[in-house]
Amino acid sequence: MNTPQEILLAEPRGFCAGVDRAIEIVERALQKFGRPIYVRHEIVHNTVVNDLKAKGAIFIEELSDVPPGATLVFSAHGVSRAVQQEAQARGFNIFDATCPLVTKVHVEVAKLAKEGYEFIMIGHKGHPEVEGTMGQLDHGIHLVEDVADVARVQPAQTEKLAVVTQTTLSVDDAAQISAAVRARFPLVREPKQQDICYATQNRQDAVKLLSPQVDLVIVVGSPTSSNSNRLRELAARLGTTAYMVDSVDELRHEWFDGISRVGLTAGASAPEILVQQVIDRIKALGAVSVRKMQGIEETIKFPLPKGLKIDPSTGLEITERLPETGPAGH
Repeated sequence: MNTPQEILLAEPRGFCAGVDRAIEIVERALQKFGRPIYVRHEIVHNTVVNDLKAKGAIFIEELSDVPPGATLVFSAHGVSRAVQQEAQARGFNIFDATCPLVTKVHVEVAKLAKEGYEFIMIGHKGHPEVEGTMGQLDHGIHLVEDVADVARVQPAQTEKLAVVTQTTLSVDDAAQISAAVRARFPLVREPKQQDICYATQNRQDAVKLLSPQVDLVIVVGSPTSSNSNRLRELAARLGTTAYMVDSVDELRHEWFDGISRVGLTAGASAPEILVQQVIDRIKALGAVSVRKMQGIEETIKFPLPKGLKIDPSTGLEITERLPETGPAGH
């Protein structure tokens, strides 16, 4: 029985700037307001969720589960206007951890809707991000999940039609569906920059480089994570056996029989500690070397919301100063 000799690590992998920011928002809110802090929808992988729960975060899906006056954080996926309005009406102290790249899509939808546009959204039905984006409008936004859906969609008019995309899709699938939308609706307006986020694109590009060089790809990620599922599918589509694991306990030693080189990556919501645990387990099976692939270094960092910024030199909160008013107080 051959055992793996080498582990090849995809670069980049794991947390993206949007997830880093969401975790930091919850942790800062806990420091500032004390426990409990309520978080609508699980923000990241369950190991991090458990860590935040231990610190005093309570994860909920329904706003009715949050007591009046509590501090509430919206997850990185974003929420619909109805959820925002209900949260405000219930008087919560709200911090919005929606990824700025998702917010960009929401802003575009709101702006073009005012100009009379309808939308075709490429995404997965029921995914929290899709619900949040489609929930920016009460009508005129149509979901397509695949090329076949494009033929069935019936917008009320085609003069003013725009396409938007879930940020965590397969880049290749989205391009194929976009092409079908363009073929059917030649006047469709597309975003100036694609909606698929840089981190999703970079992790998929890394898997495209990794897959041909290995006998097996392991993706660390949660079954509910769209971008993690896409990484596994992509490796398989490139002809490499691929499995996704939520934790080290899901690894099966028979996967590694006759395998000499294992490729390893992680979705944007999976912490590096899980990758490390998987490396340790594969080493226990016989792997002797771990090599990092060349890849893009991600340096993007998103700012925190007002009220949670801390000056690194003093450790104190930065208070937003109001502009000086004139002598008459106007």
